[in-house]
Amino acid sequence: MATTAKTKARLEVRQAKLNDVRAIADLVRRAYVDLPPYTLGEIRGQLNNYREGCFVAKLDGEIVGYCASMRLKANVALSDHTWDEVTGNGFGSRHDPTGDWLYGYEMCVDPKVRGTRLGRRLYEERRSLAERLDLAGIVFGGRMPGLANAMRRKRNNAEGPQDYLDKVIDNKIHDPVLRFQLANGFEPQGILENYLPEDKKSKAFAVKMVWRNPYVDADAPRKHRLPRDVESVRIATCQLQARAVSGFDEFMRHVEYFVDVAADYESDFILFPELFTLMLLSAEEKELSPMEAIEALSDYTPKIRQKLSELALSYNINIIGGSHPTRMDDGDIHNVAYVCLRDGSIHAQEKIHPTPNEAYWWNIKGGDSIDAIPTDCGPIGVLICYDSEFPELARRLVDEGARIIFVPFCTDSRQGYMRVRYCAQARAIENQCFTVLSGNVGNLPNVANMDIQYAQSCILTPCDFPFARDGIAAEASENVETLTISDVNLADLSWARAEGTVRNLADRRFDLYQIEWDKRVGQVSPRIGEDEFEAAGQDSKPVGPKSPGGG
Repeated sequence: MATTAKTKARLEVRQAKLNDVRAIADLVRRAYVDLPPYTLGEIRGQLNNYREGCFVAKLDGEIVGYCASMRLKANVALSDHTWDEVTGNGFGSRHDPTGDWLYGYEMCVDPKVRGTRLGRRLYEERRSLAERLDLAGIVFGGRMPGLANAMRRKRNNAEGPQDYLDKVIDNKIHDPVLRFQLANGFEPQGILENYLPEDKKSKAFAVKMVWRNPYVDADAPRKHRLPRDVESVRIATCQLQARAVSGFDEFMRHVEYFVDVAADYESDFILFPELFTLMLLSAEEKELSPMEAIEALSDYTPKIRQKLSELALSYNINIIGGSHPTRMDDGDIHNVAYVCLRDGSIHAQEKIHPTPNEAYWWNIKGGDSIDAIPTDCGPIGVLICYDSEFPELARRLVDEGARIIFVPFCTDSRQGYMRVRYCAQARAIENQCFTVLSGNVGNLPNVANMDIQYAQSCILTPCDFPFARDGIAAEASENVETLTISDVNLADLSWARAEGTVRNLADRRFDLYQIEWDKRVGQVSPRIGEDEFEAAGQDSKPVGPKSPGGG
């Protein structure tokens, strides 16, 4: 008897995943050669902010379709707006979990597979999501890619965007994009001006397209509430005492002790201080100059990464390894935080802004990229000490979906510490996220880079009803070695952002201002060949000892 072998399905339409990010970026470049491409960070933000609204179509193992959506309230979705305003500059960060409309802001299909009805399948996923959530409907700004040509023609021309739309509806002008949207049940509800300035073919215009959910009573009052769920994460911050060590093994025994204790308390994360590896210099036979010290520390980089990763795996805890001076491929020294996750992966976040002391004494250069890091507890961010004092960095991390920002620091005075502390508290409030600080204490007389240290490590929260009274989930005693542990509820952040007393993220005025990031940020990009320290005019000796100075 003949048997029929079962073959694998060629087409899969599913929710997008973080490991699809690079393939999605490549797809968008192929689909829209005349429009600016997304950065990887923007696509990560779209998925992290509302993955339920992002779908991919995969044909024969290759991603050939992508659509991104988010929830918005009617006063935002149905009002006049631009693409940058409504999407939070492409990150999808204006997603409102209590919104009653689904807003579609990206839809693309690979040109080589057009005609396979993939666009219709992606629209059906959006429609199913809106119906399942009892949303009022779907809104998006529809491109008019034939408008520019139609306004130049002498025959069958269009006098403007409204005339063009009317003639497309009357079949006097053929526009495959608008016809496709009309055929899928969307109705035009007016013209959006300056919607996407880069869209020259549409002369920056778009049609506000609306589909209303037939299963929802349009006249019935609706209020989508966000349930007060529990999404608990346990965080440990290690305030580490500087001590003389005989070598690398003894240093790692001290580190492992605190990893072990934090793991015994079932912590999800442990944070170590900035430059916590400086105590390795106490094992040197003589006191080293700042430049000699940096060279000696950088030699430990492979061993530091390997050992921290082994500890993360064996103790089942995510380790944010403070920071460590590292020589990069181009020969520069950077201050790098190694994030070793309990799944065995290792991520690196460079310090973007070296302090004047770091630049002067150690010739440390700033990094070029800042991105959220995916973990089993959701995306997180790392801002090394001085970086916490630059609000745009934290905002980018939160736009990419980070809900916890770790701030390893190294400060030699109370003034320096308070700069970091106050700024980290501000970042928690303005971004409605948690910030976690960890610093060094004590001193090592024979190590020039650790003359004195001041720290009071802490876990900070936004200031609203679900959180601690003073915005402090936990804090250590000043200048003593200790481990501080606290549970935080990530769901409280979601509630505060949607229904809190103030809603800093949602209330941003995207019509007035935005942060314009270099498109290379979040990509693999060449370094700028200029000496940043000299270019900044920092040619005089900073005040204070040969230490990082901090904050």
